[in-house]
Amino acid sequence: MSEQENRKITPASGGIFNDLSTRIKLIFRLLADSRVNPLLKLLPVGALIYLLVPDLIIGPVDDALVVWLGSFLFVELCPPGIVQEHLEALGLVVSATPMGSGETDDEVIEGVFWEKKE
Repeated sequence: MSEQENRKITPASGGIFNDLSTRIKLIFRLLADSRVNPLLKLLPVGALIYLLVPDLIIGPVDDALVVWLGSFLFVELCPPGIVQEHLEALGLVVSATPMGSGETDDEVIEGVFWEKKE
């Protein structure tokens, strides 16, 4: 039961560029946080260094893959509580209670549905 009470909902995103900018902001916030392990901070830094080093494999696909993998692993390996705190600070997580949790809302909003007749 306690797992359902602490459930979080991430609202719909604003597109790929919005998601990318949010991810970059989250990574910078986590890099600046002193509670994150310094060795873990080497993942995104190492991925950016790899991007600047001459290619081992010809083409931009390997660069993009390494940067994506480095940033993904960094966020996934950071302590979940710290990531959650930064996501809430960025305004991306909304607390929610699941339906049927036993809590009732006394406020009732009534409305009228108007059907368009052809």
